[in-house]
Amino acid sequence: MAMVILKLDGMTCPSCMQKIEHAVSGVDGVQDVKVLFNAAKLKAKFDPVATNADELSGVVTKLGYTVLSSKVKEIA
Repeated sequence: MAMVILKLDGMTCPSCMQKIEHAVSGVDGVQDVKVLFNAAKLKAKFDPVATNADELSGVVTKLGYTVLSSKVKEIA
């Protein structure tokens, strides 16, 4: 299992947050997604065999938001 933290730009309201959470949670291998509106961050736990941080960043980008940075760490 792995966790990615994406620093986002372009979220202007809580519905943006819900839109991103819904889209990322639909990616195969994603087990948990939380978007922190006030911090402009996305945290997602995922199976690195099924997906990767670049794919998750791409989902967010396709929705019209900017990914400023990405951090991935292995978790137990």
